[in-house]
Amino acid sequence: MAGLQKRIIDALLSRGLLTEKQMEEVLAVQRTQGGSLQTLLMERGLVSEADLVAAVSQGIGIPPINLSRMKLDVGLKALIPRDLALQYQLIPVSCTGQALTIAMADPLNVFALDTLSAMTGLSISPVLATPKDIRDTIDTFYGTGVEETLREMVRKTESGSQAIITGAEELEGESEAEQLLRQTQEAPVIKLTDAILTRAVRIHASDLFIEPREKTVRVRYRVDGILQEGPAPPKHLHPAVVSRIKIMSELDIAERRLPQDGHFNFRVDERLIDFRVSVLPSSFGGNVCVRILDKGEVKLDIDTLGFSPEDLERLKACARRPHGMLLSTGPTGSGKTTTLYALLKMIDSPEKNILTVEDPVEFDLGGINQVSVKTDIGLTFAAALRSILRQDPDVIMVGEIRDAEAADMAIKSALTGHLVLSTLHTNSAAGSVVRLVNMGMEPFLINSCVMAVLGQRLVRKICPKCLERYRPPKGMAEKLGLVDKGGEPLELARGAGCRACFKSGYAGREVIAETLVMSPPIRELILKRAPEREVQNAARKGGMKTLREHGLAKVAAHITTLDEVFRTTIGEVVAV
Repeated sequence: MAGLQKRIIDALLSRGLLTEKQMEEVLAVQRTQGGSLQTLLMERGLVSEADLVAAVSQGIGIPPINLSRMKLDVGLKALIPRDLALQYQLIPVSCTGQALTIAMADPLNVFALDTLSAMTGLSISPVLATPKDIRDTIDTFYGTGVEETLREMVRKTESGSQAIITGAEELEGESEAEQLLRQTQEAPVIKLTDAILTRAVRIHASDLFIEPREKTVRVRYRVDGILQEGPAPPKHLHPAVVSRIKIMSELDIAERRLPQDGHFNFRVDERLIDFRVSVLPSSFGGNVCVRILDKGEVKLDIDTLGFSPEDLERLKACARRPHGMLLSTGPTGSGKTTTLYALLKMIDSPEKNILTVEDPVEFDLGGINQVSVKTDIGLTFAAALRSILRQDPDVIMVGEIRDAEAADMAIKSALTGHLVLSTLHTNSAAGSVVRLVNMGMEPFLINSCVMAVLGQRLVRKICPKCLERYRPPKGMAEKLGLVDKGGEPLELARGAGCRACFKSGYAGREVIAETLVMSPPIRELILKRAPEREVQNAARKGGMKTLREHGLAKVAAHITTLDEVFRTTIGEVVAV
């Protein structure tokens, strides 16, 4: 086994995926903490899943496969139960005679191979697959498991076989908080809460909502920016579930009058997931919103986020400048922070001192100093920026410019020789410069420091497993410019809906963007305090493609649909 690991290490180094120093550091951690080399590399974000699979395949001579393109035999579920598939991160692929082919994320796991061989009585032939491919296939092959857990919970509570429904005589002498605390320690409540959180991670939700109604509870998941309803617990279990989440977040379960915020870490499928919790008192109980931050799902490679070649070149050029300001704008959940993180990772080097101030810090960026805002003790964006400037930074990322004070400090930082990256909440790139003027910033200062403004949205991508082609009506195609040289409508695509995409027709999201570069005509308009529409028109004349134009290009390329582009750009300023 040691020889196989050495061959994997040699493959990683020969491909240039890691430096000798990085490998030494990971091996030192493995010697002290244990664990597989692949897991340690992935947890630290040093190697992408695809690159790691390619290197492992080269090192040990086991071929990789793409599970999303394979039709699996559902009868193999009887050979390997779901719990074992989750534990060892594997999927049964095929069985021929006495040979069982298994797709594994870690084919060097001899304990898993021995267990499978002993349990099935078959010889095991492992093949390679990425951990994400394995996780996604487990959900589609076996199901997520939360539905079964909820049905079991409802059946047990309705039959009275569990102590969740507690008689009044049992509660006598206990305060309400003591009753809740006792209920949250019951195994069924723990299992139910864990199942809801696990399902959220496995279906790649960004947010989880647990919302009480008068007689029911609604559980919703935000997947690819769209809310979808999921299995919900009985109404009488809602207080116990909310209290369980509060305990995990180290919040006060007795406090029901005031909003509370917290966070906790929870391990799902061998991955440590960060959950940010907000509990808001409502008419029928605590309304819970959980933001799910899965490092394994976040791509911090600026080249893979979906920007057009022109916008990508503009962003990279701005990020490589020694000073100035680059702004990213869009609504909440449009990927602004991810874009800025990706730019920071691109320019990060030992020669640069990079600091960020965020509310809160979403992901740990190795080698970059990050500060979390704490407004309750006076550590605001502006206050943190003042202190950061004393740390002699080269690059500063401000999570969000919320007020005039933060805007003033960010502009002054850019004017004094620092590269500043920040976000604003406006509907368009042109709206950002107008917003800064309206916040009280002098136009000549904006012209002196702002290099470019990026406006972006996230559109859902068509599920590749159920993609179907069609031609839109000719009148619509002509109006949108989706016609060929002969004037005929282009062939477009949409998702029919399948099990893999939960019948939505979409899988994953990608950026559409517009990049407003500060040209002389635009600077003149800013000095004149021109309205947003005039700035937008000047930017388009200078070559800027709008959000909708970029979206329609992705429609023509069969990446997304017309419905998605119209949904995400409905508030776009249309130039005339």
